[in-house]
Amino acid sequence: MTKPTPLIQPLLILLTLFLAGGTLFAQEAAESALDTGDTAWMMTSTALVLLMTLPGLALFYGGLVRAKNVLSILMQCFVIAAVMSILWVVYGYSLAAGDGGSYFGDFSMLMLNHMQESTLAGTIPESVWVIFQMTFIIITPALMVGAFAERMKFSAVLIFSIIWTTLSYLPIWHMAWGGGLFHEWGVIDFAGGTVVHINAGVAGLVACIFVGKRKGYGSSELHPHNVPFVLIGASLLWVGWFGFNAGSAGGANESAGMAMIVTQVATAVAVLVWIALEWILVKKPTAVGAATGAVAGLVAITPASGTTDITGALIIGALSSLLCYFCATKLKSALKYDDSLDVFGVHGIGGIVGAILTGVFIREGAEATAGMAQTFAQFKSVIVTIVWSAVAATIALFIAKFTVGLRVQESSEDAGLDSSAHGESGYTM
Repeated sequence: MTKPTPLIQPLLILLTLFLAGGTLFAQEAAESALDTGDTAWMMTSTALVLLMTLPGLALFYGGLVRAKNVLSILMQCFVIAAVMSILWVVYGYSLAAGDGGSYFGDFSMLMLNHMQESTLAGTIPESVWVIFQMTFIIITPALMVGAFAERMKFSAVLIFSIIWTTLSYLPIWHMAWGGGLFHEWGVIDFAGGTVVHINAGVAGLVACIFVGKRKGYGSSELHPHNVPFVLIGASLLWVGWFGFNAGSAGGANESAGMAMIVTQVATAVAVLVWIALEWILVKKPTAVGAATGAVAGLVAITPASGTTDITGALIIGALSSLLCYFCATKLKSALKYDDSLDVFGVHGIGGIVGAILTGVFIREGAEATAGMAQTFAQFKSVIVTIVWSAVAATIALFIAKFTVGLRVQESSEDAGLDSSAHGESGYTM
C-alpha cells in the first residue's frame, strides 16, 4: 500500500477532525433539546396568563359588582392566586400530570421532588412548564367567584376553591392533558375549554344556586359600579389571552402563530355580534356588553385555537357571542338563578360551544380530522366535564357549609363585604 503524499495527509487529518467534531456536536444537540426561543416565549406567556387574573379578572369582576363589594372581589382573586400556587407545587402538578389511570395522576411528583434545573419538558425547562400551568390553576377557581359574588363568606370561598380544585380541576386536567380519558378518546382541548371554562362555569352555576340569590335580586337594580374597570379588566384579559392560547403551543412555533391570529379574529367578531344584538334589542350598544362579548369569544376559541382556521374562528366567535348573550340574559331570567357576573352564561356556555365546534372546524394540516367521530368525542368530553364538575362542586359546597357556613349574615350583606369581611373600604369620601 502506498503512503499518502505530503499534501493529502494533512487534508485527511483535517477531514477526520471535522467529521469527529460534527459527530460530537450532533450528540450534544440530541442530548440537549433546550430551545432558548421557546423558553423565552413560554416565560412571556406565563406572565401574560398571570396578568389575566392579576389584575385583569380582578378589575373586570371588581367593576361589575357594587362599590361596597369591590375589595372583596379583588381580595378573593388575589388570595386564590396565592393559595393555588402552593397547592399546585405541593400536590396539584403530581395529581394532574403524574402517570396514573384514566382519571387521576399519582403522587410521584409531590413537592416537585423529581424536578431539577436541567429537567426538560419538550424544548423548555420543566420549571417553566410547571409555572405556566400554575397560572391556569390560578385563574380557574378565580373565574368561579363571579357566580356567587357579594354574598359568600371569604373563608367559604377558600375552602370551596381548594376542595373543588382538588376534586375537579386536577382530574379534568389529567383527562385532557395528562394522558387520561379525554386523551384516550382523541379529544382536542388545546388551551382549556373543558379544563378551565366548562369546569369553572358549571361549578359557578351549582354554587350560585346552592348559596342563593343576592338580597334584592329581581326586585332592585344591581348595577356595575365602575364600568371603566370592566373595560380595563376585559382589555387585560384580551391581551393576556394570547399567552393563554398561543402559549399552549409549548413554544414559539407555527401553532402558536395560528393560535394568536384565530384568537384575535374570534374575539373581534364576538364583540361586534354582542353589541349588534344590544343595538337591535335594547337600542344601545353598551361598554359592558362589548367587554362581555370579548370574553365570550376568547372563551369559545380557547379549545380550538390550536387546530381551527380563520373561517372556524369567525363562526365560533359569532355563534358563542350569540348563544352567550341569550343565556346570560334570557335563560338566567327565565330560570331565575342569580349568577352574579354570568360565569355560567359566558364561560360555561362559551366553553361548551367552543369545545363542540372544535371538532367541526379543523384546518388542513392539523393533527386531527373534522368529522362526526371527532365531534362526538368532543361532545362526550363536555358531558363528562359537566357532570364531574357539578358533583365535585356539590361535595365542596357541603363541606364548606358544615365547617364555616356559606353565606354572610344579612346585615353583612347590606353593609357590603368590603367592610364586614375585610374591615376596609374601596373608596373614601
